[in-house]
Amino acid sequence: MTPHPSASAAPPRRRGLIALVVVLAVVVLAAGGVAVWAAVRGAAAAAVTLRDPVKREIAMELVASAENSTLAWYDRYDYIEDIGDERGYTGGLVGFTSGTHDMLMLVERYTEKVPDNRLAEFLPALRAVDGTDSHEGLGEAFEEAWRAEAAQPAFQQAQRDEVDRLYFEPAVGQALSDGLGVLGQFIYFDAMVMHGDSGFASIRDAALRAQATPADGGDQVAYLHAFLDARADEMRAEAAHEDTSRIDTAQRTFLDAGNLSLDPPLRWSVYGDPYEIESAPPSRW
Repeated sequence: MTPHPSASAAPPRRRGLIALVVVLAVVVLAAGGVAVWAAVRGAAAAAVTLRDPVKREIAMELVASAENSTLAWYDRYDYIEDIGDERGYTGGLVGFTSGTHDMLMLVERYTEKVPDNRLAEFLPALRAVDGTDSHEGLGEAFEEAWRAEAAQPAFQQAQRDEVDRLYFEPAVGQALSDGLGVLGQFIYFDAMVMHGDSGFASIRDAALRAQATPADGGDQVAYLHAFLDARADEMRAEAAHEDTSRIDTAQRTFLDAGNLSLDPPLRWSVYGDPYEIESAPPSRW
């Protein structure tokens, strides 16, 4: 006797249709999950700034390649010399200078915390030469005192604090307001280090006359090219800064490659010397 199908059993065609619907639902959900995951990853990437420890390390190594011809920025606290740029002495991590006020501010703030340091006796001379390229009251004794204090952890911290206060935080803050990614934040930081806040403002104003920032609806790459163009013009107008390789064969190289996140591997050259960062470096800041 042929059994009759159960009243609750679905016909074969209906069962096939149900299975197809289930498969499609799974595919749609999976695709949605991939899309959501991609969106999460994208948002996380966008949230990374130059303040990230690895990005910060990369930024310091890039600056050191231009300022001190090395990636080992952490070995240059003791650097001090006159490079002939009409700014007097240049010293430390990012080239504080006796002629542009930041070296004076560094020594003043350090002396507030460590009154008996060997640089304190040179404060009157630093105040007198501020705004000039003079070495009067400084000279070899000042150079020796700088190198001696550079071995002290407190002076090393003082240099890092001034880098943050004068250059890094103002540059990153402005870059974020302008809608720039990590590369743009570094480009602002390097410009701030070399030109100071007033020089940076002048460069940015020139760039804004050519292109809008991303925050104002402009294209990020086009704006950064305009900024680098304006900075190159400023460098060529300054004594001892006619070589624009820190722009042409470094920052512009990353920009042309579309590396707006400043991700390794990175290869560049400054003053004809090649450098590379193959992978994420350990943070030494």
